[in-house]
Amino acid sequence: MTPAPAPARDTAPASQTLSRGIRILEVLADARSRLSIDEIARRLEVHRSVAYRLLRTLEDHGVVERDPAGLVELGPRMAALAAGVAHDLQAEALPELTAVAGDLGATCFLAVLDHDECVTLSSVEPRHAVNPVAQRPGTRHPVTRGAPGKAILSLLPRGSWPGAVPEELEREVADAATRGFATSHDEVIPSLRAVAVPLSVRGRGPAAIAVVFVASAHSDEQIAARLTRSAASIREALGG
Repeated sequence: MTPAPAPARDTAPASQTLSRGIRILEVLADARSRLSIDEIARRLEVHRSVAYRLLRTLEDHGVVERDPAGLVELGPRMAALAAGVAHDLQAEALPELTAVAGDLGATCFLAVLDHDECVTLSSVEPRHAVNPVAQRPGTRHPVTRGAPGKAILSLLPRGSWPGAVPEELEREVADAATRGFATSHDEVIPSLRAVAVPLSVRGRGPAAIAVVFVASAHSDEQIAARLTRSAASIREALGG
């Protein structure tokens, strides 16, 4: 009997247009100010006319918007889309983030793993702080940098980490796994400190809750203990 042919592999190329559109959203999410079309085109390494056509489509869908000067930022539709990501996790985390921010006087946020990056999903600034640190949802950085990234790596087997990492990072992640929290200083944003604890919820990828600050009256251990209580509350609310 002649064996059946193997199923044909899908070799269709990925959509370059879709990829570029998503890249624009990532560039705008990472930017700390509105960007011109020329700047977006430069970062995408495409002609201005290509960037303009992509932006017009994204603008039609409300995910980006332009001000009277023609500068571009993420639109309000993105907030609605972001709210739907891990909705139950965000909903249960928000009261805890708010409580921690109030108790510690520091910005508290929820971070999740996205491929080899650590992405902020939700963030709450303290209500009465004079100069709170902004940590916008959508902010991302390599998972190998910063306290939230180390906390997330402490939940993963070594084989699931990004390629080669420094021995110092391996030691720091091992320490985080042992003591239950990770710290960082000057690693993601100059002059800022962070403390993070891992958050493992059944059925979801690794996450962390963290605070970021310039200075604090609380020790790292005190901050970690407060975060750990919140992490436990979130796990319990989501069924483990």
